[in-house]
Amino acid sequence: MENEPARRITSMANKTEDAAAETERDLAEMATAAVTGLGLALTALFLCVMPLTGNIAGARDFVVYWATGQQLVHHANPYDAAGMMRLERGAGLSAGYGVLYMRNPPWALPLALPLGWIGVRAGAFLWSLVLAGCLGISVRMLRQMLGRPGNRLHWLGFSFAPALVCLFVGQTSLFALLGYVLFLRLHGTRPFLAGMALWLCGLKPHLFLPFGVVLAAWIVASRGYKILAGAAVALASSCAATWCIDPSAWGSYLYMMRSTGIDREFIPCLSTALRLWLRPQSMWVEYLPVAVGCAWALGYYWRRRQAWDWSRDGGLLMLVSLLLAPYCWLYDQALAIPALLYSAYRTRARGLLTLLALASIAIEVELVCGIKIPSALYLWCAPVWVGWYLVGTKGLRDCGYPCTIALPAE
Repeated sequence: MENEPARRITSMANKTEDAAAETERDLAEMATAAVTGLGLALTALFLCVMPLTGNIAGARDFVVYWATGQQLVHHANPYDAAGMMRLERGAGLSAGYGVLYMRNPPWALPLALPLGWIGVRAGAFLWSLVLAGCLGISVRMLRQMLGRPGNRLHWLGFSFAPALVCLFVGQTSLFALLGYVLFLRLHGTRPFLAGMALWLCGLKPHLFLPFGVVLAAWIVASRGYKILAGAAVALASSCAATWCIDPSAWGSYLYMMRSTGIDREFIPCLSTALRLWLRPQSMWVEYLPVAVGCAWALGYYWRRRQAWDWSRDGGLLMLVSLLLAPYCWLYDQALAIPALLYSAYRTRARGLLTLLALASIAIEVELVCGIKIPSALYLWCAPVWVGWYLVGTKGLRDCGYPCTIALPAE
């Protein structure tokens, strides 16, 4: 009987903790539902309206791929300023954008070729469906790899704001996401196919530099030469196809990259901000962060080489690759989805899921308010994904740094 008051106090404390945990869980579910509903509603509206409105189809990045396909089909130079301007203006692109070019490496030209046989509206609709399919397949595969949990956290991947932005503007980052997820899925069982899937990552190689350095070291250490063979076959095949389509593509591409003034563009990423702060006219400054990142990545891999797991250890590697890339747009950050979902499924802190959902909504609010993608107001995004991942997976301890954040027990 003497311990009865103590038992009551303990019981009341447990009920309070349970109520707090229930409230936190409810907030996380509400935030997840909100960001998912908003994202899917915007996507459905976009796909329904776009085929009916030529201005939407031609006034976004997709028009570059369509115009490139048109040039290729008519045996014209896809890097010719006059030809590209005529096609882009005719499709509805504003004169304020200047002339846009397909800056993916020339081995990506076969991807744009089919667009040369269809109109801009039909092409935009089909292109968007393919991109939506890449996002859907990627998230579904990630969920399967993570054990098909019974919750709905994977909807955060479907509605992740950078991925939706990529879909809306018609960029190729979702192709790269699919290639990355296919590699994660297949590297242990079908290494040759996993290597071939890396070709999709090669559509935007500048986003995978620290990742690529570790991949090369891992292939040598694990003797995963089937992956290397698959990547080489895919790359050689696409280069051969490019040569058949346009034998002068490489020379024209190099001239375009040197003469179109990419150094005068503001891209909301750490490397560009660093160059503009230190030496605006020196492009090499943009490569300093990624050089440091490659050195860090080798050390990160070396400490874990005996038990390296791409699904577990590759997440932080990919996020750092995005953070320190020579240039990285908001829509390129769709590649953060595998790492963020891994952390979302691992963490027990429901409040962190609420923060992730709110960060995604914040991007959508900025866009709705008219803040354009090349704005410094999106500089916060990539660092937030890295920080959120580290907290969610206790990555600060895993990296060998002292962790002073109170995190829930595993």
